[in-house]
Amino acid sequence: MRWLAALTISIFAAPALACGPDSDCVIDNRTYRIAMPENHDGATPVGAVVFAHGYRGSAAGVMRNGSLRRAVSNMGLALIAADAGENDWNIPNAPRNMDSDGSVEFTYFAEMLDDAAERFPIDADRVMMTGFSAGGMMTWNLACNLSDRFAAFAPISGTFWLGPPESCEAPVASILHIHGDDDSTVPLDGRPILETRQGKVSDALEMYADFGGFDAVDEAESGGLRCTMKRNPEGEILDFCLFAGGHSFRTEFVAFAWETFEKAGKL
Repeated sequence: MRWLAALTISIFAAPALACGPDSDCVIDNRTYRIAMPENHDGATPVGAVVFAHGYRGSAAGVMRNGSLRRAVSNMGLALIAADAGENDWNIPNAPRNMDSDGSVEFTYFAEMLDDAAERFPIDADRVMMTGFSAGGMMTWNLACNLSDRFAAFAPISGTFWLGPPESCEAPVASILHIHGDDDSTVPLDGRPILETRQGKVSDALEMYADFGGFDAVDEAESGGLRCTMKRNPEGEILDFCLFAGGHSFRTEFVAFAWETFEKAGKL
């Protein structure tokens, strides 16, 4: 009867892993998707890139980005695609969410990380949060409110709505912000939208530099990115990298951020 016992175990265990890049992982009333590295043995813990989609995007749409999937897999990492569940993230001062304190999203991301670690062999000490456009805005909010759950943050072409908070919750995180120098959708100096406005990227960087005690240390160019780099006494990173162009996403940005953090011993 051992075969019957094994079959019973497999039947009841299956739902815990019955999600991935092509099917939703369900947590309460929200979902996410995950792609483990190609040829992963199913047991060895791996780091992860958590990606927040842009306005009107979805986790399924992120997983359809073959270039991103391949790049993350080639680095030996899992790709976790978060899903807003609606057209946009519920974050402070965003259109139609002016009264939000962001807590619904902070709870969702914390539960998503817990759920992914239970279902899959994820190394919780090597998780980078990133996202493009509205997903970059979500990334900044997480860096300020959930910094203890991620090793580093890489917001791309997105910042706080209206303006940054006066301060953030500890601990101080490592952040690498990437933005197009001619972005008209999320301009570096912000723009009004409905009853609110997109904030200035410089305001977010200045607030975080004061919060974390960051000082400028160097400037460099790499892979089409012009970066101003800051460090604090604890060795955390605050980099601001510009590329020539508008509101666009490249897989190389995610790889560049991960490699920067990895070389600095943050991942």
